[in-house]
Amino acid sequence: MDKEDKEIFLEALLKGNREKGSAIATKYVSSHDDIKKFYEDIVKPSLYKIGEMWEYNIITVAAEHLATAVSESIMNELYEHVISLERTPYKIVLGSIEEEQHQVGIKMIADIFEMHGWDTYFLGSNTPTNDFISFIEEINPDIIALSLSIYTHIPIFERMINQIRRQYPEIPIIAGGQAFNHGGQEIADKYDNTIVISNIYDTEKFIKKFEDEDK
Repeated sequence: MDKEDKEIFLEALLKGNREKGSAIATKYVSSHDDIKKFYEDIVKPSLYKIGEMWEYNIITVAAEHLATAVSESIMNELYEHVISLERTPYKIVLGSIEEEQHQVGIKMIADIFEMHGWDTYFLGSNTPTNDFISFIEEINPDIIALSLSIYTHIPIFERMINQIRRQYPEIPIIAGGQAFNHGGQEIADKYDNTIVISNIYDTEKFIKKFEDEDK
């Protein structure tokens, strides 16, 4: 069923068919675990496939943008099923790095933290580094999360990490995105409290470990 749902969802994104994509999403709203499964096994591989199709000029930029917009709108429909009534004292600031236009993946991560009762501050795509750091100063988060999809943006990622670390050496930083399928782990390894997380389930393990250690 998952394979069939993924194929239908991918086709819906490519054709801009929000209704069909939304129909798949509604099959996964009965629990947080189902939503995680929808994100990890259907949305994520579909968007990765679309990213590859754009990279190899199989689809246009317009088609890629349409698919992204449809997926985001469907995820927004799920928010009432994502938010947890049980809140924690923890805060996280999330966003895509400067010049990175993709934000669906980091929105999924924001939703996972929401499921755990965290206050999430989702800054979206292409937030200038100086503005990102100013927001960190204002919010004083427990965690910072960054995303990048394009491998050639790795140098920008490193510059951003470097700037954040100058002012905030202790706040843990998690990073992820399709770019890390091609490398970049060694950049994160250079900095303390900075790790690359490749999927939703490892994100959950990170959250639980953080909360357990803070008790």
